[in-house]
Amino acid sequence: MRYLPLTEADRTDMLQVIGAGLAGVKSVDDLFRDVPTHARLDGPVDLPSRMGELEVERALSRMAAKNVSAGSVPFFVGAGAYRHHVPSAVDHLIQRSEFLTSYTPYQPEVTQGTLQYLFEFQSQVAMLTGMDVANASMYDGSTGCGEAVLMAHRITKRRKAILSGTLHPQYRAVVENLSDFAGDIVEALPPALPDRTEDIISRITDDTSCVVVQTPGIFGGLHDLSAIADAAHAKGALLIAVVTEVVSLGLVTPPGEMGADIVVGEGQSIGNGLNFGGPYVGLFATRQKYVRQMPGRLCGLTKDAEGKRGFVLTLSTREQHIRREKATSNICTNSGLCSLAFTIHLSLLGEEGFTRLARINHANAVDLATRLGAVPGVEVLNEAFFNEFTLRLPRPAADIVDALADRHVLGGVPASRLMPGVAGVENLLLVASTEINTDEDRAAFAAALKEVLA
Repeated sequence: MRYLPLTEADRTDMLQVIGAGLAGVKSVDDLFRDVPTHARLDGPVDLPSRMGELEVERALSRMAAKNVSAGSVPFFVGAGAYRHHVPSAVDHLIQRSEFLTSYTPYQPEVTQGTLQYLFEFQSQVAMLTGMDVANASMYDGSTGCGEAVLMAHRITKRRKAILSGTLHPQYRAVVENLSDFAGDIVEALPPALPDRTEDIISRITDDTSCVVVQTPGIFGGLHDLSAIADAAHAKGALLIAVVTEVVSLGLVTPPGEMGADIVVGEGQSIGNGLNFGGPYVGLFATRQKYVRQMPGRLCGLTKDAEGKRGFVLTLSTREQHIRREKATSNICTNSGLCSLAFTIHLSLLGEEGFTRLARINHANAVDLATRLGAVPGVEVLNEAFFNEFTLRLPRPAADIVDALADRHVLGGVPASRLMPGVAGVENLLLVASTEINTDEDRAAFAAALKEVLA
């Protein structure tokens, strides 16, 4: 009764009211008659009937103890979500009540603090990506990618997107899902393996709306986007650049400087932990001339009647504010607290610190690639990479990852996990090394891999 406060009489009364409007509703089971029989449980869920709070805590703790946490062993998992060091000051500041409990800043006169940090966030993202303007964040990188494709369709008045094989499969799935419901066309190229070349330029035609390319790519390779940008622009199409590892922008050429029209990315690496997959913070930036087609929120800087600096939400493009057919997106919020964590962490690093962080990441990855490449039977496929690269192993990567975990090393992501059924990826392993990896961690990985393959 503690968890099910309604009595049998209460349920009977409700069924009578429901039954008056729905023929044949005489029991709770009748409410589920549209659910296929094979999808229904034929009995209670296999859980203890009741436990006290203390017993529940202990039972869940025993279950959680079966996991190997990211911070307990050498950790080399990436593929779009990366473990970086987040200063304790970040967590301390975002948990201040004025940040932790703040809500949508519709009333600028009482939310100046929220609007100011979102304005700072936008400025940081614009600088990192080499673009003119950025919004106040998206839900994550994948939804940002999907929204970028829809934005390109609005700008070009075309409905065909070409997705590079360098794009993360989960990002591709989001684009395909949104495009399917909108009736748009998606041409997705097969995975661009590191030891092969991809001719995406030849696919660009007069009906192409946009080309989506990721750098560093899903297999870790760095890509010069300049030629693709030129080819897209020559056909009246836009180039959308995707960045899943934002720390790379501290060292490599920003997509904006390579001709990208829209840049989207995942900002989780700055200020935000892995958090079992979320919440994360999507980055979205574009050229000034396209700003009115940009989805999400945009914070602006202005002056009040007394000439003092103030911040406001501007360019209301959401369906809650204007007619639905004029809206650019149905996304109704931004990742406020995560973007604040991003802004605090990046502010603490500063430009010099961010560049140094990127250099440490790259150096660690190069050292690890050298160590692992020396293991008999292992081949490093990338020529140019940032902090992630791909190994070709002599046996299926999924089996080797399990064997490494038994030796207390989380050795990466099997490509087959992201690309099930794709030929030629079974033996490929995506490996990431960030600033959190020590010499001892990298040595342990190399030793464990050598033992597994012996």
